[in-house]
Amino acid sequence: MPNPVREDLTTRDETSFPYIFEQNVTIQLKDGSGLVRCNVYRPKDLEKAPVLVTYGPYGKDIHYRDFHPKSFSEVNPEHHSEHSAWETPDPGFWTKHGYAIVRADERGTGQSRGKLDTMSRETSEAFFDVVEWAAEQPWSTGKVGLLGISYYAGSQWRVAARQPKGLACIIPWEGMSDYYRDRCRHGGILSNSFIKFWWDRQVVSNQYGRPGRAARNWGPDTIEGDLPEEELVANRQDQTIDNAENYFRDDIYYASKEYTQSDIQVPLLSVANWGGILLHLRGNVEGYTQAGSELKYLRFITGRHDLPFYYKEEVEIQRSFLDAFLKGEDRVGWSNGTAPKVDMVLRKGDVGFDNAEAEKQFPRRVENEWPIARTQYTKYYLTSDRELVTAPRQERPVKITYRALGTLDNPQLVQFTTAPFEQETEITGHIVAHLNVSMSPDPGAPTLRDIDLFVTLRYISPEGNEVFYTGTAGDPVPLCKGWLRVSMRKVNKEHPRHRTYLPHRDYYSTDVLPVIPGEVYGVDVEVWPTNVVVEKGGKIVFEVSSGDTQGCGIFQHNSPIDRAPEKFQGQNHINFGHGDNYVVLPIIPPKA
Repeated sequence: MPNPVREDLTTRDETSFPYIFEQNVTIQLKDGSGLVRCNVYRPKDLEKAPVLVTYGPYGKDIHYRDFHPKSFSEVNPEHHSEHSAWETPDPGFWTKHGYAIVRADERGTGQSRGKLDTMSRETSEAFFDVVEWAAEQPWSTGKVGLLGISYYAGSQWRVAARQPKGLACIIPWEGMSDYYRDRCRHGGILSNSFIKFWWDRQVVSNQYGRPGRAARNWGPDTIEGDLPEEELVANRQDQTIDNAENYFRDDIYYASKEYTQSDIQVPLLSVANWGGILLHLRGNVEGYTQAGSELKYLRFITGRHDLPFYYKEEVEIQRSFLDAFLKGEDRVGWSNGTAPKVDMVLRKGDVGFDNAEAEKQFPRRVENEWPIARTQYTKYYLTSDRELVTAPRQERPVKITYRALGTLDNPQLVQFTTAPFEQETEITGHIVAHLNVSMSPDPGAPTLRDIDLFVTLRYISPEGNEVFYTGTAGDPVPLCKGWLRVSMRKVNKEHPRHRTYLPHRDYYSTDVLPVIPGEVYGVDVEVWPTNVVVEKGGKIVFEVSSGDTQGCGIFQHNSPIDRAPEKFQGQNHINFGHGDNYVVLPIIPPKA
């Protein structure tokens, strides 16, 4: 059995590092449910400093070089210090520029006791306490900013909506804002493989009380000692289990994680990566769109999810934004709204993937709003000849058939291709596809009950090669993807967030509609936003499949329970002569 939990364990070092380092500082949670432990890094030459706070499960004491050696070796060396940590601001850099850093272990992880329940309401409430604590410390100016990647970005949306005292601005850098739609159930389909990879490697490996962490170079062992396995299991809410067992947004599991995005009122800079087509991109765009902040900005980048955060030019963007709201030093116009509202990178040409220097060739352009006001939403019609054309055709009743339950190793798909573009054309924004679909069982097999639709947009260069872009993990990805479970096709057009270019689905248990063999269903599929400059002679391919295809990487939807053969196995069809099939592309004309 572990020792009783101790509360004051702070160690302080003012000599070994260029900053003051305080380890295992205790924060008492206001509801009396326990404590959170954090590390504090402070400039030596300032009596008071604004504070940058991160709160997450990856271990405040696990060094970046141990968490992901390859990534750390590629990070801008200006952000290497003795306390560098994955996806968080580096203390060596930021204390040198007049900021204190508070890095907290989320409840139930590292040195913070309690139940491990990532992304939950309770852990967001604890984050709220951490922010207010940081604002109240004698070495704090009382102003707090949030800065971090991925998990350390997604958590920002939820805590900012709670409006803690002292919070002055946030920079959610590649962080999903909608737990259900962005991360767990794409179009109602379980995104299981990433959740398992993430949970096993990055979260449960750092659970409070887990034995052997120090031996694995995974941070120090729990100060109070190890916990037995049965207690560890009882002390965690397992995301791999919970997401498999809960299907709808009105299930308590998902409903408990909801919040009102318009409650976010602080200035924000949302940084979205065009290559984040299976996890964060949608959330950064929608988080920006739905936030109630008067001063809000949207910036698009490319590259792997771990490295651009530390690029010199991107750090200067971060620093100028934080200086404006935490120090009152505005060099850009963030605080008076004169800075560009939307700053985009344009993916033009084929520069390869996972090549940071090559991707810096992509040009940038600023816009005044999102979506871009001059967008021309243009229908490209699917034909039974597998073409994409700009004028509808009269089609006799025919269907294109492909197998259900395709997998990455055995893809089952059909592709529709445009003619070569006659002039350079920019596509930037939200996409929706309308398909008339049906299914039929195999002879002697169980009667089918559903259809899973996976769609992908691809770009073919004038030379005839598919252009791949850098995905989240550095893998080659196409332009974008979208998904829909046809039994969850119901659209709530009365919802204030419904838009013609982004259909709103509630994903409630009461929304489930029947899918019967032989019936044709017209459905709208949300496709995540994208950008590409199609060169003269280039082509666009629209792909419809029954499972994951190239570009999904570790984000596969292959649960044998969620996609059970007895429910899905058989033939899927795209039907012609039952209404138009089309994909709506957001074409951007040049600025006048």
